[in-house]
Amino acid sequence: MATMTERNGREAAAQAVLAAIRGRRSVGKVATERPARSLIEQVLEAATWAPCHHRTDPWRFVVLAGKAREELGEIMAQSKAAGRDLSDEAVRADVERERAKPLRAPVIIAAGIEPSGHPKAIEVEEIAAGAAAIQNMLLAAHALGLATMWRTGAPAYDPAVKEWLGFSPAAHLLGFIYVGYPEAAPQRAS
Repeated sequence: MATMTERNGREAAAQAVLAAIRGRRSVGKVATERPARSLIEQVLEAATWAPCHHRTDPWRFVVLAGKAREELGEIMAQSKAAGRDLSDEAVRADVERERAKPLRAPVIIAAGIEPSGHPKAIEVEEIAAGAAAIQNMLLAAHALGLATMWRTGAPAYDPAVKEWLGFSPAAHLLGFIYVGYPEAAPQRAS
């Protein structure tokens, strides 16, 4: 039987986890200062503790900082421009906005899953494991004082973006986790 001290310790730990779940918010405005590598490594390590049926660990993460964000922006802009009339000022402005998106945070983690091929694995379960890994990252970043925003959109479904990141054609890019120090207080849960 657990002692009163052990029960109190478990209750305190439970309340801390529940507070993190309730308190975590998506933060779109982050400072330009890049978080320390050790913090990003802790965020990634937390992701790997996500539940995964058959222990296939299908998640894959690509960390982008510095010039790599500019390169991602260029790939995203090329994709946005494909087949569009670049003589149109509005189209050019749209392409430039796409190019700038990866510069909104000092670190971006591209998160995806590579189907494992395990004979008992079901692909949607591996996708769910990837989403659970992302939630772990978001909560870990929050606990470490970092701000995050999970972004998707057309680039997450673009084969050229996926290829540039090193994902196979069979992979699912689940999105981009923008990471930095909070510049403004979050507005709402998401």
